[in-house]
Amino acid sequence: MLLDTSGLMCLFDRREIRHASATDLYDSANLRLTHNYVFAEFVALAIARRAPLPEALRFIETIHRSDEVEVVWVDPDLNEQAMRLLIERSDKRWSLCDAVSFVVMNEKGLSDSLTTDHNFEQAGFVRLLAQ
Repeated sequence: MLLDTSGLMCLFDRREIRHASATDLYDSANLRLTHNYVFAEFVALAIARRAPLPEALRFIETIHRSDEVEVVWVDPDLNEQAMRLLIERSDKRWSLCDAVSFVVMNEKGLSDSLTTDHNFEQAGFVRLLAQ
């Protein structure tokens, strides 16, 4: 499954209503994948939610260094593919981070995403943390 920004926030924040579900889904996954744009978005979300930043950064560092999570690093080609997707689907309000996730998920043959974001359903993927 792809680990999206909102899914990581559900894992990180024990006060989050979906924390237990996110933890169970994470623990039961055979494959965990994310990308560095998710990390950038997570840090911004942690700041916006006034989460303790040192803890949020340690959390992301742990995910980044984990042998349990494959991290895709966005290169110019992947960024360009995501930009093309955004242009092709300009009727949607998707972020560049979302578009990178969709491209990566298609390339890896993934359908499930640890996310609360309905944009994944719009793109034809499974949102594991429905609101």
